[in-house]
Amino acid sequence: MTSDEHPFGKLAPRDAPQRGLHRTMTLGGQYATRNHTVKHLQDLKGRTVLTETMPFTTSQAVAAEEAGIDTLKVKFDPGNPADAIAMRAAAPHTFMTVCIPLTKVATEDEAVRAGYIAMEAGADGIMCQWGPKLIRAVADAGIPVEAHAGLVPRLSTWTGGLRAVGKTIEEAMWIYEQIQSFEEAGAWAVEVEVVPAQLLAEISSRTRLVTSSIGAGSGGDIQFMFAEDILGCHAPPYPRHTKQYRNLYQMEQDIQAERVSGFRDYIEDVKRGEFPGPRHIVNAPDGLIDQFCSAVDGTSSE
Repeated sequence: MTSDEHPFGKLAPRDAPQRGLHRTMTLGGQYATRNHTVKHLQDLKGRTVLTETMPFTTSQAVAAEEAGIDTLKVKFDPGNPADAIAMRAAAPHTFMTVCIPLTKVATEDEAVRAGYIAMEAGADGIMCQWGPKLIRAVADAGIPVEAHAGLVPRLSTWTGGLRAVGKTIEEAMWIYEQIQSFEEAGAWAVEVEVVPAQLLAEISSRTRLVTSSIGAGSGGDIQFMFAEDILGCHAPPYPRHTKQYRNLYQMEQDIQAERVSGFRDYIEDVKRGEFPGPRHIVNAPDGLIDQFCSAVDGTSSE
């Protein structure tokens, strides 16, 4: 074995193992180094609270990894995996779950195929809003799958719209039983959205699933918030369960105003004859213009 070889494959320089990274191979067959694996996340359950975000741009993904975010969720379309591939390239060492839209699959075979496409794109697992039947099929295929409980926006008509869920004993028991069904189906994690904080804390202590809390308090194993909420990328109002650590929306408004002002100043300079000025032009060498006019005028007069 030569010095640049590894028993599990040749390493490119940027993929050399770093402190805190774990050598692994994705289900899609790619050698990788990750900050976490499913097993590491399971082992951390109940011991610490990790951080998670969903970047919407590759720049956000790069920043999230550089900052040290523990896990990422990214949007995913099985028919067009290019965006997920770009996100993986932007954050090559961060555990990444891709979110497959509810209506992209209708059968167990389609769910497994979509999961394999996601894993080939570099995902470490998938997240879905499917029921136990499809979750079981994907889990049986060896694909790490995260379920979704509580407020599921696409299914919110069943729970009374975009509102908190679990504020009655009937709803609380329904959420708990739903999470139990996901666990029995083979899921390894569950995103729990907008339920009472104390309820998630109790449920999380009663399930082996790694719980990702979005708007459900600090009782979960992972704290999840969209990158655009963290960075303040939109105009207020923001969802109650979010906190803005930057105001990129206002910064972008200021930048846009600067763009407009720049164009206006340019227009005015042109109209006043101030652009281009002496330092923006190339002057002809002495005698060139006389020679040019003589040549042109002489030709045109024949």
